[in-house]
Amino acid sequence: MSLAISIGLQMILPFPFGLIAALAVFTVYPLFLRNRAMRRMGNIGMGGGSFGQGFKYVCLACSNRFRGAICPRCGSKMKRAEF
Repeated sequence: MSLAISIGLQMILPFPFGLIAALAVFTVYPLFLRNRAMRRMGNIGMGGGSFGQGFKYVCLACSNRFRGAICPRCGSKMKRAEF
């Protein structure tokens, strides 16, 4: 789709403007499609959504269950995910 649009723009517009418009279509169109797909899945825009909040972790050093990056009991960063 974006290839057809960019070729059409290059045929209509003069040389430097057609090339610039084609490059703009090749960069903007995939971003538009990605944002539309993300909205359909329930995430809002880029970086939206809660990816890591549903996981609990188990510390490999002391076997404590926790949420977050560092074990609150021993301070270790070594962990495994528990679903």
